[in-house]
Amino acid sequence: MAELERWLTARGVEDDDVRAVSGHLTESGQLDDHRFAYRFAADKRELAGWGPDRIQSALARRGVAQDLSEAALAEESASEQVERAAASLAERGTPASDDRLRAQALAFLTRRGFDYEIAYEAVRRHARSDDLAGP
Repeated sequence: MAELERWLTARGVEDDDVRAVSGHLTESGQLDDHRFAYRFAADKRELAGWGPDRIQSALARRGVAQDLSEAALAEESASEQVERAAASLAERGTPASDDRLRAQALAFLTRRGFDYEIAYEAVRRHARSDDLAGP
């Protein structure tokens, strides 16, 4: 809702009209921050491979209330995050055979918005799978 209101205000729409449009769209169910937060989080997890920190920052920039973004992010457990992060490394073909490569993989995951502990465990899991796969 906040993103739409900013967009309309930036285009010179009067504040009363912005509130009226926002109210009408909310009442009619066309504008729903709760639904938006859940769908946005799911899309960014599945399609862009983002971690929770990056998703929450993006939702905050769009004006979504923190409690809504936290609820949307609670859909995924820590173990699911680790699995998804490790899968991201595997899909990318990121090697983790030495300390330098593991540090690069860790940096990649933290840039994607994964918490350090989640990223660290994902790199460990990915490195173990690399070791099992062998040369």
